[in-house]
Amino acid sequence: MKDTSIPTAARLAATLTATIALAMELAVGVQAQGQSLEPVVTDWIINTTGQTGYGGILANVQSVKYDAGFVYVKSTGVPSYTVGPWVGNPNPMTNQNWGFKLPRVATLATTATTSSMGQVGVMVNGVVFYNPTDAMSWNNLNIWHQNAFVSVGTGLDPCGGHPSPPGSYHNHPRPKCVFTETPTTHSRIVGYGFDGIAVYGPYGYNNTDGSGGIDRIASSYRKRNMTQRTTLPNGTQLSPNQYGPAVSATYPLGYFIEDFEYVAGLGDLDQFNGRFAVTPDYPAGVYSYYSTMDAAGVSEYPYFFGPQYRGIVTLGNTGMGGHITAPGSATTLCCTPCAADISGDRMVDAADLATMLSGWGAIGGGGDLNRDGQVDGSDLTELFSVWGACD
Repeated sequence: MKDTSIPTAARLAATLTATIALAMELAVGVQAQGQSLEPVVTDWIINTTGQTGYGGILANVQSVKYDAGFVYVKSTGVPSYTVGPWVGNPNPMTNQNWGFKLPRVATLATTATTSSMGQVGVMVNGVVFYNPTDAMSWNNLNIWHQNAFVSVGTGLDPCGGHPSPPGSYHNHPRPKCVFTETPTTHSRIVGYGFDGIAVYGPYGYNNTDGSGGIDRIASSYRKRNMTQRTTLPNGTQLSPNQYGPAVSATYPLGYFIEDFEYVAGLGDLDQFNGRFAVTPDYPAGVYSYYSTMDAAGVSEYPYFFGPQYRGIVTLGNTGMGGHITAPGSATTLCCTPCAADISGDRMVDAADLATMLSGWGAIGGGGDLNRDGQVDGSDLTELFSVWGACD
């Protein structure tokens, strides 16, 4: 006779508990079989079909290689999506033959490094991004630095990019064309600073432990309350010959990066535009940046991170760099990302199932494959649908 003494919910809970235990037992053996690869190795948009972009140039990332400490990313700097027009910008866009080197595990710095002109990071499609400035300052005094997102204006295309004089196409504001963003799903990694720290899009878990659903992650910078540019954000009083122009329709608040101030606790992020939190890509939590936007969907200062790096910067990528060759001993990553491979071993197997089931319920994290803020049956279905080798 069928046993009905245990309520259905309790029986389901008992079954789930047993399944979790079994999956974790299986995971121990499976994880030992493959090398775990971090998202900085696996999450690039690799061009495997010869797809071209602007000017018929090969698009996105051409190859990814890695060794014990670093990942080496080769790209043209040309995205697969449509770029331009760039009103008033005469610069041509050319193949940059980028070669970047990033640490597989970022190290937080004890002393912050201020970002320099030129590329400060690279997006997952191989396109670089710059810091907020446009190389111009008021009266060339190097005090009031123009904010490219505002000063360039129509010179940026709908994707937030434009080419520099050397032909390097790059973004200043949030890279909204890399991935389609929705307010109900945790953003994907859109790129990496040259300190190896991931940059997410504008949406994340409301709470840093992965709970609370999905929310817009807000910057803690704001425009200063002023009409005259006579002091710096840190309170330094300038002499009259160092003043910037008065706030006006020509030079509105936000025209210069010194128009912004950091207020601890105002938003979700620290002065580097980052936080430590659980993400779908890092179930145990990670320090990462966010490419922020305001409530109206407009890119929000400091856009990617900054004005300083939080981590130790890998040499050779910034300034006139970015042409690093991978060592011959480096391993080539064969293929594109495998979203259900939570453990990073290029297999969707018991190790991934164990992670998913251990976080079952109304909380995000590694098992949140559809990135909606909870681990449930839809994620389990997605995992089983791609069970086996990623490649």
